[in-house]
Amino acid sequence: MLPFNKKLKAFARNLRSNMTDAERLIWSKIRKKQIGDLQFYRQKNIGNYIVDFYCPKGKLIVEIDGGQHYESDGMKKDRERDRYLQMLGFVVLRFSDIDVLKNIDGVVERIHGHLKSPPTPL
Repeated sequence: MLPFNKKLKAFARNLRSNMTDAERLIWSKIRKKQIGDLQFYRQKNIGNYIVDFYCPKGKLIVEIDGGQHYESDGMKKDRERDRYLQMLGFVVLRFSDIDVLKNIDGVVERIHGHLKSPPTPL
């Protein structure tokens, strides 16, 4: 069972209703088991975080990063968050919103490639 913060439930619901253009585009490509017949969820509450996209069977989290993620405070928070999620056994793939908007096929290919042959744990 994943750790879950009840206080984030309404916020996650709001994020699902107000996705960015990049999030909408990637969601259109991964929803309904379009990649490897695997289910993805969007804006999933895990611990004290809300991840953009979550694939339970693939132990994969996909994050779509806007400009704030490239400022020093955002990068520090992302590192902490990624460490926490990795401790739970997840792989976190990060893509910039620009990558998604300009190279959606490459982004989907990378996600599919990871799910086809995930890295082996050390």
